[in-house]
Amino acid sequence: MAKAKVSFSDIDLTVNVPAGTRVIEVSEKVGSGIVYGCRECDCGTCIMEVEEGWNNLSEPSVLEDKVLRENMAGRHQRLACQAQILGDVTVKPA
Repeated sequence: MAKAKVSFSDIDLTVNVPAGTRVIEVSEKVGSGIVYGCRECDCGTCIMEVEEGWNNLSEPSVLEDKVLRENMAGRHQRLACQAQILGDVTVKPA
């Protein structure tokens, strides 16, 4: 299985993950400051800033695009619960 590196600049940590892993799966385990309210019905709280490797994430789904627009997200922001890591990427809390 292909591997990719995800770096969390807020905690200065880089980890190797299988390609296709969602950012949320990794960030919770390593203690990144990316917040998740989806378990409390607060969609959009896991917006993260993609510092490097924007093209190394899965394409946003229709639902993700909708949530990002509703939250007036910036150009390089994604939902950590939706973005799949396909190649090396650096992220931080938005």
